Amino acid sequence: MLSVFTRAFKTPDLRRKLLFTLGIIVLFRLGSHVPTPNVNYTAVQDCIAGARQDAGNNFLGMANLFSGGALLQLSIFALGIMPYITASIIVQLLTVVIPRFEALKKEGQQGQAKMTQYTRYLTIALAVLQSATFITFARNPAALFNNAECGPILYRDSMFSIVLMVLTMTAGTGLIMWLGELVTDKGVGNGMSLLIFTSITATFPSSLWAIQQRDGRWDLFFLVIAIGFVIIAAVVFVEQSQRRIPVQYAKKMVGRQMYGGTSTYIPIKVNMANVIPIIFASSMLALPQMIAQFQSDPAGNNPGWVDWINTYLVRGDHPIYMAVFTAMILFFTFFYVSITFNPTEVADNMKKYGGFIPGIRAGRPTAEYLQYVLTRITVPGAIYLALISLIPLVAFVWIGANQDFPFGGASILIMVGVGLETVKQIESQLQQRHYEGFLR
Repeated sequence: MLSVFTRAFKTPDLRRKLLFTLGIIVLFRLGSHVPTPNVNYTAVQDCIAGARQDAGNNFLGMANLFSGGALLQLSIFALGIMPYITASIIVQLLTVVIPRFEALKKEGQQGQAKMTQYTRYLTIALAVLQSATFITFARNPAALFNNAECGPILYRDSMFSIVLMVLTMTAGTGLIMWLGELVTDKGVGNGMSLLIFTSITATFPSSLWAIQQRDGRWDLFFLVIAIGFVIIAAVVFVEQSQRRIPVQYAKKMVGRQMYGGTSTYIPIKVNMANVIPIIFASSMLALPQMIAQFQSDPAGNNPGWVDWINTYLVRGDHPIYMAVFTAMILFFTFFYVSITFNPTEVADNMKKYGGFIPGIRAGRPTAEYLQYVLTRITVPGAIYLALISLIPLVAFVWIGANQDFPFGGASILIMVGVGLETVKQIESQLQQRHYEGFLR
């Protein structure tokens, strides 16, 4: 493994790409610690240090995870890559609803460039909305940090100061988006994915150390690490698992040349939805929590529905919360897979180019067969996502470490997925120069 790293850095072109990627990552992490204007950084650190452990698996916690902890520190990169992720998901969903977007998707590279431009515009709009919402929460730091002793964290509460903070956070999001595109063009791997990967892995050491500091037990610390390796191995196995449907293309004569007659396959992954269902489910569960927070009475005279939400849909260690969270993940997994993989469209394209599945007639029978296989593959994939997402909640019940338990939920899926794709890309570039890759 070390020899492969040495060979990678000995290759001039690959070394230049790797160093460029590492430089962008360092710049990204430095920006995550630069406070936004009008923020009392010392007061923020005191609020974080005294925050009460919460078992909720809400959208705010996930956004803080994707920003590498920069969100709750109110840095210039506080929003991280979350607005871009949200915009990408929205644009992808709109391709099913808006015919114009569907036509752009089929136009190839030019259509994809236009879709990317729309995603950028939507990212900036969402950054303005999310930064304004988060700063509104920051004006009540006791509720934001779940710390009753937390004092004011903003130097000034004027309109000019609030607008300056919104513009700074929005500009930070635009800069992150640009840095990610630079990595994609001139570095190694997908830039946006690598920045998310960096944010998540940056919180791993502190999360593991917090588990040891909470109880002072080294045996529990090493047990959590051992469990983490087992979880990572299981996630790698499932993420690499796929059903390969063979496709045969018929031979045809064009002039005097014979074309076709090749064999290929359609790869259907067990986890085709990736981490999207977990993000959807966390976002949907965060809505009633947010509404209940605005309607809560400090004196305790809350409406009945507010008390019900605070009792059953806020704390992640409650069985009802776990059941609702699991049901949402299962639903969104089937929903997302159904809109991203269209068996009828795939069958029509195969028929157009003379392809067929051995033993299956072209056209409608092929679409029905693909739908049958897709459903059977999605069922274990949805269950797998639900089990992975429940790991942090179970960890809270076991050792009282929800936010500090890094081996579960969206974090482990993104970390393993991005790591595998980046290693494969480096391996492919090494193999072009007749070197052995990472995975051999």
